[in-house]
Amino acid sequence: MKKILAILLAGMMTATALVGCGGGDASSKTDNGSKTDNGSSDGAAKIEGSIVDDSYFGDEGTDSKPVTLKVWAPDAAVSLVKEQVEAFKKAYPKRKFKEISVVAQGEKDAATNILNDATTAADVFSFPSDQLNKLVDAGVISQVAFKDAVTEANDEGTVKAGTLNDTLYAYPETNDNGYYLVYDKSVVSDEQAQTLEGILEACKKAGKKFIMNAGDGYYACTFAFTAGVKIDGLEKDGITQKFVKYDEDEAVKTLQAFAKLIKDYRGTFQSLDVANIASGFAGGKCGAGIDGSWDTASNQKALGDNFGAAKLPTINVNGTDKQLISIFGYKYIGVNGSSKFPATAQILAHYLAGEECQLQRTEKLGWGPSNKKVQENKAVTGSAVLKAIGEQAKNACIQVNVANTFWDPMANLGNKIIADTCNPSDAAAMKKLLNETISNVRDEG
Repeated sequence: MKKILAILLAGMMTATALVGCGGGDASSKTDNGSKTDNGSSDGAAKIEGSIVDDSYFGDEGTDSKPVTLKVWAPDAAVSLVKEQVEAFKKAYPKRKFKEISVVAQGEKDAATNILNDATTAADVFSFPSDQLNKLVDAGVISQVAFKDAVTEANDEGTVKAGTLNDTLYAYPETNDNGYYLVYDKSVVSDEQAQTLEGILEACKKAGKKFIMNAGDGYYACTFAFTAGVKIDGLEKDGITQKFVKYDEDEAVKTLQAFAKLIKDYRGTFQSLDVANIASGFAGGKCGAGIDGSWDTASNQKALGDNFGAAKLPTINVNGTDKQLISIFGYKYIGVNGSSKFPATAQILAHYLAGEECQLQRTEKLGWGPSNKKVQENKAVTGSAVLKAIGEQAKNACIQVNVANTFWDPMANLGNKIIADTCNPSDAAAMKKLLNETISNVRDEG
């Protein structure tokens, strides 16, 4: 059965980011929204940067109603977010804070956990762009309270992707939610890093591993996208995944090329969780991998001066080099509609998504900011990682309007392509696998 997600994002990405993929229908098909409305405009609230006028707290944070909040943050950011929360409390000395806890929670599971029980979930949480639809549809996320300030401070793409039915539901946190090639420069040269063949040969020669989590749909969709099978928003029902028109014969040949190359470099190509990349660099076992900006700090620490970063490589398909196509999105900070301290939760979310906090995350974690002023900072303009992700974003499908049924079939596609039993020369079997994948994504079984 299809799981109803009857809302489409109201706003498309910038033209640059949409290169290589269809954008789908940008209009919303329903007027459903959050059950909790904390206001979507700034109203009378006075805002200076990330600081909101103290009066917006209302009776929250008083002696009779001290604030208790829970914040979810990814593992890599917990320590920094704790520091930022302490700075937030100091910025409002007139308010009483009983406790603001920061708990590790993977962003990809945030929406699922909130939907399980919003009343026990975090008041403020981080999540990726493709989860917005179901959060709004379930009525568990509040509208952004300071829409005007947020819109002015952040780049257009992130604001549009956080908007449904002309309502901004999330505070932009990053504009770099994608992956890139990270490599050990003592193993893989910059020239070799341009092709998948060159990378695998260099790693094999050095006795190192190339790591890609081909069993995770988030990464495995690269096989399909590179083959020309790209997502194109949702059908009019707001549920079923659409795909662009593609050349089936060319798609099959591309998947065969991936399968053959992986088979030829069996033992060098390793499908492992991305956490193994940094540890592999540190232990001298990994030569290159496909990873995201969230692991930048650990990868840089492991490689030191040998740290290399580039857009994803090409793969040769019957004599033609084809650029690998990935998925790219944004990350947001949301406010739980069930929060017992809705005003403070909004003020905290705005603070954590503000210029100062975004700059700190860029400098300490290597995350790419959505804040326009921070994007001009040398921490961004001089970052090899953010440059690589920016280049790859031009060759990516945008992570919005993605059906719930998309990820598992893509993971299965990846697992089948890398399996020992896969026969790269069997075009009929590859065609069948492709068609089954599309059918399962569209939940047509």
